[in-house]
Amino acid sequence: MQTRSSLKQISAFTLVSKLEPKKVDEALNDESWTKAMQDELDQFERNQVWKLAPRPKYVSVIGTKWIFRNKMNESGQIVINKARLVAEGYSQQKDIDYNENFAPVARLESIRILLAYAPFKL
Repeated sequence: MQTRSSLKQISAFTLVSKLEPKKVDEALNDESWTKAMQDELDQFERNQVWKLAPRPKYVSVIGTKWIFRNKMNESGQIVINKARLVAEGYSQQKDIDYNENFAPVARLESIRILLAYAPFKL
């Protein structure tokens, strides 16, 4: 029988959890996931992503959701717990809730493959 505390492994710098929580309540009970959540909120503040504004009357508020993922290195070992706070986009309506679209960011592996393949096409 394994408990949550026995499923933690020690990384070079931090404690990393092997379990990905399904709900925020589960993440708040685990120190490594609360650190990942705090890192995400600190990054928002550092990059000045949003500012708090009063809610206008008769306007629906777009909800948010926490996404929890374990990031692994090349050998498949869990290196870091990553928490992302995302908007529940399915409740948004174009030109009412937003005016701009943003392209997704390319993964580093995709860029490496593209750069390695480019010399063969020249």
